[in-house]
Amino acid sequence: MVRAMLLSLLLTLAQPADTTEQAPPPPDCSYDLEAMLELDLNAFDQDIPNGGWRRLSNLDCHEEAAELIRAWRHEKRNHRHILYWHEGQMRAFAGQTDEAIALFDLTRKSQDFDADFGWNHYVDGTIAFLRRDKDGLDRAIERLSRVPEPENTTITLSNGIVIEQTWPPNMNVLRAFENCWIKSYSAAYGSEECSEPVYINED
Repeated sequence: MVRAMLLSLLLTLAQPADTTEQAPPPPDCSYDLEAMLELDLNAFDQDIPNGGWRRLSNLDCHEEAAELIRAWRHEKRNHRHILYWHEGQMRAFAGQTDEAIALFDLTRKSQDFDADFGWNHYVDGTIAFLRRDKDGLDRAIERLSRVPEPENTTITLSNGIVIEQTWPPNMNVLRAFENCWIKSYSAAYGSEECSEPVYINED
């Protein structure tokens, strides 16, 4: 009997310790749709960093954020380019590549309007990255690099924060896509490893 107990104890001690870490709980992606639909454009889309749909994005609830932006657009009958872009970004983060490309395509501006900013080059480069078109991304970077720099490159956000833009605008994002070509959109976009810094002045 004693021998059996000792054998059982030895077998127990010989078992490897369970070092498995418990997975973190999933984020709470719920939200009050009625309250969100009551927000105006500024509060819904431009309240950085946690207002409107951005709270969901910060929780990595990207698909839910995309659906919320879509619902808000249709409720308000507001189809500004920036809303299509942000919904497209959320779908790209969620891995919904085809849907993201279709939305990004809707944000292109007229050549005359865009001549001094290069937004369309940014769109081209982003879509090229999603399509795994390296030559297309390189062409977009080259075209964006030729956009002339204005005397004033600061932008004041709706909350009063002043951003000193790197120039050309959004080049840091396209460079991140270039530097981390094999990564996903969510891994490359905004990654310190891939991106050049954007400086923010709150004075």
